[in-house]
Amino acid sequence: MRRRTPPPPSPLPQREGVDAVRVRLPAGGPWATVREHLAERLAADAGVVDGMFDAGLVVGADGRAVPPDAAYVPGMFVWFHRELPAEVPVPFPLEVVHRDEHIVVVDKPHFLATTPRGSHVTETALARLRRELGLPTLGAAHRLDRLTAGLVLFTVRPAERGAYQSLFRDRRVGKEYEAVAPYDPGLALPRTVRSRIVKERGVLAAREVPGEPNAVSRVELIEHRAADGLARYRLVPATGQTHQLRVHMNALGVPLLGDPLYPEVTGPVPAGDFRRPLQLLARTLEFTDPVTGAEHRFRSARTLTAWSRPSEWAGG
Repeated sequence: MRRRTPPPPSPLPQREGVDAVRVRLPAGGPWATVREHLAERLAADAGVVDGMFDAGLVVGADGRAVPPDAAYVPGMFVWFHRELPAEVPVPFPLEVVHRDEHIVVVDKPHFLATTPRGSHVTETALARLRRELGLPTLGAAHRLDRLTAGLVLFTVRPAERGAYQSLFRDRRVGKEYEAVAPYDPGLALPRTVRSRIVKERGVLAAREVPGEPNAVSRVELIEHRAADGLARYRLVPATGQTHQLRVHMNALGVPLLGDPLYPEVTGPVPAGDFRRPLQLLARTLEFTDPVTGAEHRFRSARTLTAWSRPSEWAGG
């Protein structure tokens, strides 16, 4: 099997902890120049693309500016920085739980995206850590939803990233979550929930459909409180479908507090609205280090507001 040649390194430095965009020109196509292709690919106003070329912001592998009339060459790489969007700072600390020469494990707050995407770019865990720790090569081994708090694993060396990502792909990571939701005395727990979940592109909420299960979650009751009818649950996913735990808890009739999608879509949560965080926390992360062989077990020190500070939660 022929090995794919890795792309050349970026000739542009990061900006605010964010990598430059890399574009590889595809084979074939009607474009006569690099500019024509980028104008179509970025779906941007022609003046914006012309401005990028005129300012020398589009560069080749040698770091030199690509002229606007440069001929289209299939397989050519170009780089540029997108204009960084204005973002509302997420005013919660990103706690480092563990750091060594191979990995960084952090305790992510609610409302902070894991990696740059869409309108969340510099206000992400990855960009913040690159800036704060001075580690430009840092990369994410997996992701947590922006609304979910808890443990996230990052890798220090790009050459080792695949080894750590394979832990999650091959389900060799022990993960436990904690959640706060209504208490239902008629709900028999513990139980294992199995269903088929699909998430369509462009649709906010995932849904369960008939068919072979692709999502498996263990749901356990930790404790419940008569005063407000809430309970604390331990959730152990055996698979990793999008919104799996949220979908399964909703299907059991006990949707998570603060969830803007289940049972009813009221979101997305606007940037800057930090009043009612989703009551879901990635509590533990356990795995055998694929590089060093060390046995790791990490535990989040965070608490869920609806349980630890109910009056604060009730007041929004």
